[in-house]
Amino acid sequence: MLELFKIGFLEVRWLDVIDVLITAFLLYKVYDLLKGTVAINIFLGIIAIYILWWLCSRVLDMKLLGGILGQFIGVGVLALIIVFQQEVRRFLILLGSKNIFKNSRIARRFFIKGFQFDSESKTDLKPILKACTSMSKTKTGAIMVIERKTDLNFYAETGDVLNADLSKRAIESIFFKNSPLHDGAIIISGNKIKAARCVLPVTDNTELPAQYGMRHRAALGITEQSDAVAIIVSEETGAISVAVDGKIQTNIEPEDLEQHLHEIL
Repeated sequence: MLELFKIGFLEVRWLDVIDVLITAFLLYKVYDLLKGTVAINIFLGIIAIYILWWLCSRVLDMKLLGGILGQFIGVGVLALIIVFQQEVRRFLILLGSKNIFKNSRIARRFFIKGFQFDSESKTDLKPILKACTSMSKTKTGAIMVIERKTDLNFYAETGDVLNADLSKRAIESIFFKNSPLHDGAIIISGNKIKAARCVLPVTDNTELPAQYGMRHRAALGITEQSDAVAIIVSEETGAISVAVDGKIQTNIEPEDLEQHLHEIL
């Protein structure tokens, strides 16, 4: 690899620049996944222990304390996997999907356009859009999860498996307040309602506004652990929200929902 430039005795190569950029990008993604959660405090605690170990063993030559901290760091990889199980899962899902490039104009130009990704949604959005518009007017609470590449069978099995055709009438019937299936989420796969009354994981984000109810927290939870898209209709206000990649956009007008979903899917 050709030398790029030289600072004193230090030679900087193109490979070194690429190495730093990739490392910085991955560290930013890890921070982006952890920020706003309890896990960020644990992560900072681990960094503090590592710095203390480095000072004790390399600078201050405190052998006893350095040895104890060294033993702790020696099993740190296993501890990290156990403590950050959900975050590791989310990070691997992120790396395994094209969503890692979606907010980068350069990445979209050189990577996404260079490969043929199947980005076309297999789900007919019209029944969902019509149902959301109708339920928003009547303030009927609902949460709909659209399956993408991540298999959601585990969550579908927590509810009642339907495999029913996707339609506006079916969605409204499920979320009708006197329906036995209205309490929980529906999971949509292709043009089928795979299951209803499903239990979703709740986000552990501690910085959410107080007005977010359990539907919004469940929508964030499922999108943190998969690449699914969750649509929420508030029972209190009738407002429509969309969650994806662990982030939520609220107060979407019914007439703007179609364009918003097409951009995501």
